Amino acid sequence: MLPSPFLLTFLAGLSTALGGVLAVVFRPTARGLALAAGFAAGVMAAVSLADLAPQALGLYGAYLSPWQSGAAVAALLGLGCVIAALLGRLLPDEEALAALLAARRPEMRGTRAAALRTALTVTAALAAHNLPEGVLTLFAGVADARLGLRTALAVALHNIPEGLAVAAPFYYADRRRPRAVGLALLSGLAEPLGAVLAYSLLRGLFTAGFLNGVMLLAAGVMLWVSADTLLPQALRGEHALAGSTGFAAGCLFMLLSIAALQ
Repeated sequence: MLPSPFLLTFLAGLSTALGGVLAVVFRPTARGLALAAGFAAGVMAAVSLADLAPQALGLYGAYLSPWQSGAAVAALLGLGCVIAALLGRLLPDEEALAALLAARRPEMRGTRAAALRTALTVTAALAAHNLPEGVLTLFAGVADARLGLRTALAVALHNIPEGLAVAAPFYYADRRRPRAVGLALLSGLAEPLGAVLAYSLLRGLFTAGFLNGVMLLAAGVMLWVSADTLLPQALRGEHALAGSTGFAAGCLFMLLSIAALQ
């Protein structure tokens, strides 16, 4: 007997905590942070451009011309980037964040303040991505139990590096393992939360086209965070080679994962 769709969605979201655990096993270093930021940037870029965008192109291509479906995908990705850029302006910059924390955590400045800002930005981006992803996982399971199992496995696999992307910079900044793992888990729990809310309140609105559109917006958010926050963090200073290596490894890891789960 296969697990229920709600259980599969919950377990897929829970896998971010595993990535968080992996992030805090080792002592945080500047080189490790650069490697983790680069890896996370590669994962998010690959998921957006090699998984979510092609899926949407295939769906929209059944109703639109190639040029129109390409324009629709590009427009939604671009809108997601704009949303991420606007949301990013709500977070204080590194200096302002260090000043806010100066009274309680005077050591939280410089690279640690930058890492904290990165962790908060990535958490917000992944939560935005995980909400509709949870809906997709749930509805796949409702439609076909075996399809739901495959979808949940694919989601869980790429949630592990996403949890690492949240926990690694937070652990570097805060030095507290439980909080870092907890933040990674929190970003993943957006999946079952989105599934429950959608199934309870909004079932009639979630057509395949609508869900793919929401996923493309989330992909645009992840693309922007990858380019604007994670890559600069990875390539900053003397550990740029580690950041570049992490980015390449993240892209290759996700491409292999996507291909293996087709």
